[in-house]
Amino acid sequence: MHVKDENEYEDLLAEWSDLESGLGIILSYPESTQQFTQRVLQYDRWMQGLLLRDQDAGLYLLFQLASNSPVGYSASHALVCAVLCNLIAHELALPHKERDSLVRAALTMNVAMTQMQDILANQTDKPTPVQQEMIRVHPVKGAMMLGNMGVQDEDWLEVVGGHHGNQPEVGGFQEVASSERLTRVLKMVDRYAAMISPRLSRAGRTAAESAHAVMAQSASNDAIGQALMRVVGQCPPGTFVRMDSDELGVVLRRGKQPNMPFVAIVGSSDGQLLRSPRLHATAEALPRIRSALAASSVRAQLNHYQILRLGGQA
Repeated sequence: MHVKDENEYEDLLAEWSDLESGLGIILSYPESTQQFTQRVLQYDRWMQGLLLRDQDAGLYLLFQLASNSPVGYSASHALVCAVLCNLIAHELALPHKERDSLVRAALTMNVAMTQMQDILANQTDKPTPVQQEMIRVHPVKGAMMLGNMGVQDEDWLEVVGGHHGNQPEVGGFQEVASSERLTRVLKMVDRYAAMISPRLSRAGRTAAESAHAVMAQSASNDAIGQALMRVVGQCPPGTFVRMDSDELGVVLRRGKQPNMPFVAIVGSSDGQLLRSPRLHATAEALPRIRSALAASSVRAQLNHYQILRLGGQA
């Protein structure tokens, strides 16, 4: 599906926003949420349905949201991680059960510190000793909370409990137990998404910088890093880029080659916003992408409907 008219755009945006808002509510108040586990499964199915409608438009809206504002950080971060884990699971041909455990762990990994995570995203000071302790214990506490709320999937619980672990990784990706394999995926995705997203205490990094950083930190995770690059590229939909021509672009759709996406040119080389963005296929003609840009470095107010409508020409 491509965004054909403004009603379709508004509908898609509202669906993603409602999904994120609903997820934020149950993560903020998990123990007072009736049938918490079933709600998580419901949000997972909702997310999958939206991705089936249009993966690139979904990535575009998620990355624009995640990289432009720290408000509601925890739910936004969980949803970005779940989408990336879903794409990687398919790319690596993980069994369906492993895919489910991984994505549901991504949605709930910070359930023990959701409200504090939102506070930290809007806090300029370093975490206090009390906050540091909450950060340290939240994976194990989160796994315990999920178990008490009815989660019986052992891989789901183990991945949540281990997603911040620093123990050395021993054994190849396909050689280790499923819980270890899934934990490695979530750890890389968690770091990648966190680097892109801004806090008041720092700007988010570019997607390319984030990808290089997490892959350098996880030398043994070549299979995961390569899968991440294949499914989103160095510059995913929704991220800003500077072209060789000095024009400003925003990545619209992934191309057949990971680093040759379709770009919407939105700004001229002299810094002026274009009245109408134009579609450019970087695999077919110059200019190429010169560098990725952090969202915090771009002050442009974009018309996302105009941009996503170009996707029908890609």
